[in-house]
Amino acid sequence: MKRFYKDVSVAQRGGGFALLLDGKPVLTPAKKDFVLPTSALAEAVADEWRGQGEDINAHGMSLTRLSNTVLDGVGEARAALAEAILRFGENDLLCYRADHDELSRRQREWDALLDWAADHHHARLDVTKGLNHIGQPARALDSLRGVIAALDDWQLAGLQVMASITSSLVLGLAVLEGRLAAEEAFHLSRLDEQYQAEKWGMDSQAQARVKILQGEMEAAAQLITLTRH
Repeated sequence: MKRFYKDVSVAQRGGGFALLLDGKPVLTPAKKDFVLPTSALAEAVADEWRGQGEDINAHGMSLTRLSNTVLDGVGEARAALAEAILRFGENDLLCYRADHDELSRRQREWDALLDWAADHHHARLDVTKGLNHIGQPARALDSLRGVIAALDDWQLAGLQVMASITSSLVLGLAVLEGRLAAEEAFHLSRLDEQYQAEKWGMDSQAQARVKILQGEMEAAAQLITLTRH
Protein backbone atom coordinates (compact mmCIF):
# COMPACT_ATOMS: atom_id res chain seq x y z
CA MET A 1 0.00 0.00 0.00
CA LYS A 2 1.25 3.46 -0.90
CA ARG A 3 1.72 5.92 1.93
CA PHE A 4 -1.37 8.18 1.88
CA TYR A 5 -0.56 10.62 4.70
CA LYS A 6 2.09 13.15 5.65
CA ASP A 7 1.55 14.03 9.30
CA VAL A 8 1.22 11.65 12.26
CA SER A 9 0.09 12.87 15.66
CA VAL A 10 -1.50 11.72 18.90
CA ALA A 11 -4.50 13.33 20.62
CA GLN A 12 -6.37 12.61 23.82
CA ARG A 13 -9.75 11.01 23.15
CA GLY A 14 -12.31 9.71 25.65
CA GLY A 15 -9.91 8.69 28.38
CA GLY A 16 -7.35 7.33 25.93
CA PHE A 17 -5.05 8.42 23.12
CA ALA A 18 -5.98 8.39 19.45
CA LEU A 19 -3.67 8.15 16.44
CA LEU A 20 -4.27 10.88 13.85
CA LEU A 21 -3.11 10.78 10.24
CA ASP A 22 -3.21 14.25 8.73
CA GLY A 23 -5.48 15.20 11.61
CA LYS A 24 -8.00 12.40 11.00
CA PRO A 25 -8.54 9.62 13.57
CA VAL A 26 -7.57 6.10 12.57
CA LEU A 27 -10.03 3.21 12.79
CA THR A 28 -9.32 -0.47 13.39
CA PRO A 29 -9.97 -3.04 10.64
CA ALA A 30 -13.37 -3.64 12.29
CA LYS A 31 -14.08 0.11 12.09
CA LYS A 32 -13.73 0.71 15.82
CA ASP A 33 -12.02 3.79 17.23
CA PHE A 34 -8.26 3.24 17.40
CA VAL A 35 -7.86 4.62 20.94
CA LEU A 36 -4.97 3.37 23.06
CA PRO A 37 -4.79 3.29 26.87
CA THR A 38 -1.52 5.19 27.39
CA SER A 39 0.34 8.02 25.72
CA ALA A 40 3.49 5.87 25.72
CA LEU A 41 1.86 3.19 23.57
CA ALA A 42 0.21 5.77 21.33
CA GLU A 43 3.52 7.52 20.67
CA ALA A 44 5.27 4.21 19.96
CA VAL A 45 2.54 3.30 17.46
CA ALA A 46 2.77 6.78 15.95
CA ASP A 47 6.52 6.24 15.48
CA GLU A 48 5.76 3.09 13.48
CA TRP A 49 3.59 5.17 11.11
CA ARG A 50 6.13 8.00 10.97
CA GLY A 51 8.84 5.53 10.03
CA GLN A 52 7.11 4.30 6.88
CA GLY A 53 8.54 5.17 3.48
CA GLU A 54 6.69 5.61 0.22
CA ASP A 55 5.13 2.17 0.73
CA ILE A 56 3.58 1.06 4.01
CA ASN A 57 5.17 -2.11 5.36
CA ALA A 58 2.41 -3.51 7.58
CA HIS A 59 4.59 -6.46 8.62
CA GLY A 60 6.99 -4.06 10.30
CA MET A 61 4.26 -2.40 12.39
CA SER A 62 4.01 -4.93 15.21
CA LEU A 63 2.55 -2.61 17.84
CA THR A 64 -0.12 -1.36 15.44
CA ARG A 65 -1.06 -4.92 14.53
CA LEU A 66 -1.21 -6.08 18.16
CA SER A 67 -3.25 -3.03 19.15
CA ASN A 68 -5.77 -3.76 16.41
CA THR A 69 -6.04 -7.33 17.69
CA VAL A 70 -6.83 -6.15 21.21
CA LEU A 71 -9.30 -3.46 20.17
CA ASP A 72 -11.16 -5.63 17.67
CA GLY A 73 -11.30 -8.98 19.38
CA VAL A 74 -9.95 -9.60 22.84
CA GLY A 75 -12.78 -8.12 24.87
CA GLU A 76 -15.46 -10.33 23.33
CA ALA A 77 -13.27 -13.41 23.34
CA ARG A 78 -11.63 -13.14 26.77
CA ALA A 79 -12.90 -16.48 28.11
CA ALA A 80 -11.87 -18.46 25.03
CA LEU A 81 -8.52 -16.70 24.83
CA ALA A 82 -7.81 -17.35 28.51
CA GLU A 83 -8.49 -21.05 28.08
CA ALA A 84 -6.29 -21.17 24.98
CA ILE A 85 -3.46 -19.57 26.96
CA LEU A 86 -3.95 -22.01 29.85
CA ARG A 87 -3.38 -24.90 27.45
CA PHE A 88 0.21 -23.75 27.10
CA GLY A 89 0.49 -24.42 30.83
CA GLU A 90 -1.17 -27.81 30.51
CA ASN A 91 1.48 -28.74 27.92
CA ASP A 92 4.28 -26.43 29.01
CA LEU A 93 7.55 -26.84 27.09
CA LEU A 94 9.55 -26.59 30.31
CA CYS A 95 8.01 -29.82 31.59
CA TYR A 96 9.26 -32.05 28.74
CA ARG A 97 12.90 -33.06 28.93
CA ALA A 98 15.27 -34.86 26.58
CA ASP A 99 16.48 -38.41 27.17
CA HIS A 100 20.09 -37.73 26.20
CA ASP A 101 22.56 -36.13 28.57
CA GLU A 102 23.81 -32.96 26.87
CA LEU A 103 20.42 -31.47 25.98
CA SER A 104 18.98 -32.65 29.29
CA ARG A 105 21.78 -30.79 31.06
CA ARG A 106 20.98 -27.59 29.19
CA GLN A 107 17.29 -27.96 29.97
CA ARG A 108 18.05 -27.84 33.67
CA GLU A 109 18.13 -24.05 33.13
CA TRP A 110 14.34 -24.37 33.09
CA ASP A 111 14.18 -25.64 36.66
CA ALA A 112 14.53 -22.17 38.18
CA LEU A 113 11.53 -20.97 36.17
CA LEU A 114 9.37 -23.88 37.30
CA ASP A 115 10.44 -23.17 40.89
CA TRP A 116 9.47 -19.52 40.37
CA ALA A 117 6.01 -20.52 39.12
CA ALA A 118 5.58 -22.79 42.12
CA ASP A 119 6.69 -20.17 44.64
CA HIS A 120 5.15 -17.10 43.03
CA HIS A 121 1.90 -18.54 41.70
CA HIS A 122 1.47 -21.75 43.74
CA ALA A 123 1.63 -23.66 40.45
CA ARG A 124 4.00 -26.61 40.74
CA LEU A 125 4.08 -28.33 37.35
CA ASP A 126 5.27 -31.91 36.91
CA VAL A 127 8.24 -32.79 34.69
CA THR A 128 8.75 -35.84 32.49
CA LYS A 129 11.27 -37.23 30.01
CA GLY A 130 10.21 -37.58 26.42
CA LEU A 131 7.26 -36.05 24.56
CA ASN A 132 4.37 -38.19 25.80
CA HIS A 133 1.74 -35.96 27.36
CA ILE A 134 1.44 -35.83 31.14
CA GLY A 135 -1.49 -34.32 33.00
CA GLN A 136 -0.67 -31.42 35.30
CA PRO A 137 -2.02 -31.10 38.86
CA ALA A 138 -5.48 -29.53 38.97
CA ARG A 139 -4.41 -27.22 41.79
CA ALA A 140 -1.56 -25.81 39.70
CA LEU A 141 -3.80 -25.26 36.69
CA ASP A 142 -6.47 -23.58 38.82
CA SER A 143 -3.83 -21.19 40.15
CA LEU A 144 -2.64 -20.37 36.65
CA ARG A 145 -6.23 -19.90 35.48
CA GLY A 146 -6.69 -17.30 38.20
CA VAL A 147 -3.50 -15.49 37.20
CA ILE A 148 -4.66 -15.30 33.58
CA ALA A 149 -8.17 -14.15 34.52
CA ALA A 150 -6.74 -11.20 36.47
CA LEU A 151 -4.95 -9.74 33.43
CA ASP A 152 -6.32 -6.85 31.42
CA ASP A 153 -7.01 -7.21 27.69
CA TRP A 154 -3.60 -5.81 26.69
CA GLN A 155 -1.67 -8.10 29.02
CA LEU A 156 -3.78 -11.04 27.87
CA ALA A 157 -3.00 -10.40 24.21
CA GLY A 158 0.71 -9.97 24.90
CA LEU A 159 0.83 -13.13 26.98
CA GLN A 160 -0.95 -15.12 24.28
CA VAL A 161 1.70 -14.15 21.73
CA MET A 162 4.61 -14.94 24.06
CA ALA A 163 3.18 -18.26 25.27
CA SER A 164 2.45 -19.28 21.68
CA ILE A 165 5.95 -18.44 20.45
CA THR A 166 7.70 -20.19 23.35
CA SER A 167 5.16 -23.02 23.82
CA SER A 168 5.32 -22.11 27.51
CA LEU A 169 2.90 -20.29 29.79
CA VAL A 170 5.61 -20.13 32.46
CA LEU A 171 8.04 -18.32 30.15
CA GLY A 172 5.29 -15.96 29.03
CA LEU A 173 4.35 -15.09 32.60
CA ALA A 174 8.00 -14.66 33.54
CA VAL A 175 8.36 -11.96 30.87
CA LEU A 176 5.03 -10.33 31.70
CA GLU A 177 5.98 -10.05 35.36
CA GLY A 178 9.56 -8.93 34.81
CA ARG A 179 11.25 -12.18 35.84
CA LEU A 180 12.86 -12.51 32.39
CA ALA A 181 13.57 -10.25 29.44
CA ALA A 182 11.79 -11.26 26.24
CA GLU A 183 15.07 -12.09 24.52
CA GLU A 184 16.13 -14.36 27.38
CA ALA A 185 12.80 -16.19 27.44
CA PHE A 186 12.97 -16.68 23.67
CA HIS A 187 16.48 -18.11 24.00
CA LEU A 188 15.36 -20.52 26.74
CA SER A 189 12.47 -21.73 24.59
CA ARG A 190 14.85 -22.70 21.80
CA LEU A 191 17.37 -24.86 23.63
CA ASP A 192 16.40 -27.92 21.58
CA GLU A 193 16.56 -26.04 18.24
CA GLN A 194 19.90 -24.49 19.17
CA TYR A 195 21.29 -27.88 20.12
CA GLN A 196 20.17 -29.36 16.78
CA ALA A 197 21.58 -26.35 14.88
CA GLU A 198 24.96 -26.87 16.53
CA LYS A 199 24.97 -30.46 15.30
CA TRP A 200 23.46 -30.07 11.84
CA GLY A 201 23.50 -26.36 11.05
CA MET A 202 20.61 -24.02 10.21
CA ASP A 203 19.55 -22.84 6.76
CA SER A 204 18.85 -19.22 5.86
CA GLN A 205 15.06 -19.68 5.86
CA ALA A 206 15.12 -21.09 9.38
CA GLN A 207 17.33 -18.22 10.53
CA ALA A 208 14.93 -15.70 9.04
CA ARG A 209 12.01 -17.40 10.78
CA VAL A 210 13.83 -17.25 14.12
CA LYS A 211 14.46 -13.54 13.65
CA ILE A 212 10.79 -12.89 12.90
CA LEU A 213 9.61 -14.85 15.93
CA GLN A 214 12.03 -13.08 18.24
CA GLY A 215 10.83 -9.74 16.91
CA GLU A 216 7.20 -10.71 17.58
CA MET A 217 8.13 -11.85 21.08
CA GLU A 218 9.84 -8.57 21.87
CA ALA A 219 6.92 -6.57 20.43
CA ALA A 220 4.45 -8.40 22.65
CA ALA A 221 6.58 -7.68 25.72
CA GLN A 222 6.90 -4.04 24.64
CA LEU A 223 3.11 -3.78 24.25
CA ILE A 224 2.64 -4.88 27.85
CA THR A 225 5.31 -2.49 29.13
CA LEU A 226 3.89 0.49 27.23
CA THR A 227 0.36 -0.05 28.55
CA ARG A 228 1.68 0.35 32.08
CA HIS A 229 2.98 3.90 31.54
